[in-house]
Amino acid sequence: MTVVDRIVNVADARRFARRNVIRSIFDYVDGGAEDDVTKAANERAFRRFSFRPRAGVSVPHPELETTVLGLPVSMPIILAPCGLVQLMHRDGVLGVTRAAHQAGTISALSTFAGAAPEDLASEPGPRWFQLYATDRDMALDLMARASASNFDALVVTMDSPTAGKRDQDIRNGSAAGLTFNARTIVKFAPQVLARPRWLLSGLKSSIETITSGETRRVPGGSGAPNIPKRSSPKGRTSQWNPADHDPVRISPFTWDDVAWIRQQWSGPFVVKSILSADDARSCVEAGADAVIVSNHGGRQLESTPSSLSVLPEVVAAVGSQVEVLMDGGVRRGGDALKAIALGARAVLIGRPYLYGLMAAGEEGVLRILRIMYEDMARTMVLMGCQKVTDLDPSWLRMEV
Repeated sequence: MTVVDRIVNVADARRFARRNVIRSIFDYVDGGAEDDVTKAANERAFRRFSFRPRAGVSVPHPELETTVLGLPVSMPIILAPCGLVQLMHRDGVLGVTRAAHQAGTISALSTFAGAAPEDLASEPGPRWFQLYATDRDMALDLMARASASNFDALVVTMDSPTAGKRDQDIRNGSAAGLTFNARTIVKFAPQVLARPRWLLSGLKSSIETITSGETRRVPGGSGAPNIPKRSSPKGRTSQWNPADHDPVRISPFTWDDVAWIRQQWSGPFVVKSILSADDARSCVEAGADAVIVSNHGGRQLESTPSSLSVLPEVVAAVGSQVEVLMDGGVRRGGDALKAIALGARAVLIGRPYLYGLMAAGEEGVLRILRIMYEDMARTMVLMGCQKVTDLDPSWLRMEV
């Protein structure tokens, strides 16, 4: 029996992932900010709702198909943009993209995934590109390259003017980013020796490519090469770095920036990391076609509300004007259906597919997507719901 065959749920994938990769990479994916309060709240929020099944209804073939920004998808689950993907398995970004395509859904490439937009130009879509930028020149360059590489939509993330404090990364000595070079290889040697297959499985070439930056004018997850430097008020020059906790050193996206980006990008435009009705309305005013209710998986500001708890507020505010998506805490297909019932067009998953990638590469990602699909289909049969697009709050009950 292969590893893929032994993955029955996300928790299984997490267990195998932990065995396969070095501790710094696993903890980077698995951990949240500070005490993991927000990360835990994301998962706990789904337990506050139970389903209201309809008895006496036959659903032999539940319909999970829907559309997101006009793109047909086989199910309302999208692979979220995530950093360091290229260092998790030799299949890397290509494996994630191909698994999403096989499953009939959308994948999103992060600026910090460790791969460039051009690496996916010939891959079948649909695909989104997620944008971080330190200035408008960099944003223009990335947008032009994403457009030329056939990305279908642009995603702007609003909650990362600096990185959240992730204690496990600090303990692992990787808070400054997972950079592999002659100077740092000694620091990570004990971890690599504990997981030699991670290095020998083909990742050596990925590490060398990311570190050299030869084909990566996009900031990679390892060392973030070629990000434009800017001077800080303290007289230092700095660049985006996961270790930077000085907010003055990174300029966040303002709403003026978002409106400007909307003018430069001709395709569908998504704004991510929205946690209030007011900010959702600002997205609409700036020209967004969709908003993603998200607290960055609990990795940024600690003690923010769970994404699911904010979802109804955002749907009520802007759901008739733009599509509302959500991420954070989805671990089962039933979780996704609860979010859909509360008004989300689709959900994005991050950690679940990254666990699958670390556990078994492209096949592991595809396995997670199949599990999610099967979970949703079975749950809809048991609920007596024929179409995922029929879900609304009447299908849920809030538990006290």
